[in-house]
Amino acid sequence: MKMPRAAVDRVCRTTGLLLVVSGLVHLVVFAVDGGPWDGPVSWRKPVTFGLSFGVTLIALTWVTSYLRMGARLRSAVLLVLAADFVAEVGGITLQAWRRVPSHLNMETLFDASVSMALAVGGGVLVVLLTVFAVVSFRHRPTGPAGMPLAVRSGFALLLVALASGAAMIARGVVLTRTGHQEAAYHSTAPLKPLHGISLHAVLALPLLAGLLSRTPWSERTRRRIVAAAAGCYAAAVALAAVRAALTY
Repeated sequence: MKMPRAAVDRVCRTTGLLLVVSGLVHLVVFAVDGGPWDGPVSWRKPVTFGLSFGVTLIALTWVTSYLRMGARLRSAVLLVLAADFVAEVGGITLQAWRRVPSHLNMETLFDASVSMALAVGGGVLVVLLTVFAVVSFRHRPTGPAGMPLAVRSGFALLLVALASGAAMIARGVVLTRTGHQEAAYHSTAPLKPLHGISLHAVLALPLLAGLLSRTPWSERTRRRIVAAAAGCYAAAVALAAVRAALTY
């Protein structure tokens, strides 16, 4: 039976909220339990992944409402995306409680299985989010003044986040398979700022356009502000990319 669009959006928003709550709960766990914040084994990962994936899912549920795409395709992609986000955060959280690394961990058969599942899940995310990005460029998004540019810019920068994430996994896998396990755990550090900054443009820029739509300013002014913000955001991503290239 076809699931109504409103129901799909509600499921995705609720799932995103639960992921955010999970991140906040583990922030409390970190405050109580202590331990290092950085490194392959820490409470940082369930905190940051829970918060980031939760906010991203909520943002995508809203932002994709401006895309000109079939309701059935949008619903299917969002639901699979939500399930994948839950699986990713779940695997990371499980390994945090087991006090072992979640990614690039080939120490035991179980750890290798979790690591592989997370890598496959990451690949699924790349495919699904690329679908939304392609749609945003094939058909001009709807929405108030500045929103089409905000949505397209957000998805364009999201592709940078996906590429940097894929690069982190690829390099880590190569190091792991060549016997440099410890180096693999630390190899992702140079790309993390680039990945984090570019990931949330798909929320920040459309949110700005949405807030500007509530002002009395002219459409031309709002478009210019969004364009300036998109340019500044792209510049920040470019600087992060240069830093990553110099330290990678």
